[in-house]
Amino acid sequence: MASRSPPAYSAKRPPLDGIRVLDFTRVIAGPLCTQHLADLGAEVIKVENPVTGDEVRGWDDQGTPGRSSFFSAFNRTKKSIALNLKKETGRQLARDLARESDIVIENFRPGVMARFGLDQKKLRAINPRLIYVSISAYGASGSMSDRPGLDPVLQAESGMMSFTGTEDGPPLRHPLSIIDTLTAVQSLSAITSALFARERDGSGDFIDLCLYDTAIGALNNAGLDYLTSGNLPKRSGNRHIQATPANLFQTKTEPIYIAAASDRLFQRLCTDVLEQPALSMDERFSTTLQRRKHRDELLSLIQNIMQKETADYWLKKLRPLPAGAVRTIDQALAAPETGEREMIWEVTDEEMTFRLLGSPFKFQNNTLASPKAPPHLGQDTQSVLKEILGLSQEKLNKLEDEDAVYFP
Repeated sequence: MASRSPPAYSAKRPPLDGIRVLDFTRVIAGPLCTQHLADLGAEVIKVENPVTGDEVRGWDDQGTPGRSSFFSAFNRTKKSIALNLKKETGRQLARDLARESDIVIENFRPGVMARFGLDQKKLRAINPRLIYVSISAYGASGSMSDRPGLDPVLQAESGMMSFTGTEDGPPLRHPLSIIDTLTAVQSLSAITSALFARERDGSGDFIDLCLYDTAIGALNNAGLDYLTSGNLPKRSGNRHIQATPANLFQTKTEPIYIAAASDRLFQRLCTDVLEQPALSMDERFSTTLQRRKHRDELLSLIQNIMQKETADYWLKKLRPLPAGAVRTIDQALAAPETGEREMIWEVTDEEMTFRLLGSPFKFQNNTLASPKAPPHLGQDTQSVLKEILGLSQEKLNKLEDEDAVYFP
């Protein structure tokens, strides 16, 4: 699998250059959001427990000790400081850093940061321009706010699992943490909007984001179809719950996925690919609604044609239409277009070379921050406290003796 160095960096400034983020997040949703912020040029200071750090640091043995592949997926280009928030001196250091920051982001259950004296009311009182972001499972308020929650639980509770899977099978979760990933993107959108509003109005904001809201919002057309019709979506396997043909088709060699459900695309599929123009004019299939009513008949007809030729044959003919091979992860990461889009980066530090998934952000008039390897636990504690808070080495040594901080 070919890898490339990260994109060449010019003298252009990253969009968020000069923005400082104090990051109290762990696991996926929060760390992915702050990694996006770091890619966009923000200085991200990850605050970690001095003993365990982010709990995913040791989730697998791929990578160096304390920097698992899971941790490395969400924490490049950040600084790590280890503060003991059980000590008042550690909490005061966090408050001092918040005073010098633009954004604070945390993903503890509601109430945890308040017990540390680091909730949004206290921190925004000392820094009115601060944008404080809380990411939780069920939100900062409401009857469910005290509950913990993880991505697959939210997939279940939001209704997503109820229509995922084969028609005669059980509900299924998506194997990737899609709610966490969507929440990270929603958080990034909210933060950049709040930064824009701060420039206009001069004050910061409190942003309350939760996985549950993200999951409900992500129901999109399925949710609106129910609200409109009262009909619950059924499990439909690889088929789209509404549009057709959008399905997996077996060729003579491998399966391929085709999504040609609009009238225009379906007509092109029938005429240019399947060479069956009469199919698009058949009354049963002539409109989106009719194709939905006669879905099984249509898919069977297409399947009978597709299995007569190889996947390569069909993919060449299907190039002008939305269709693709079913790849494994290694095939996808080795694909030429993955390299062309610079979506695998190599980042080296003193111990090893990390191969990381690149950023999806591409700019014409801006650049991304030069990526750095995911940090060791507490590797930047001394430098951050010296440079931002102006602490002397004598003061740092005293803090270490008091177990308020950790220096590796």
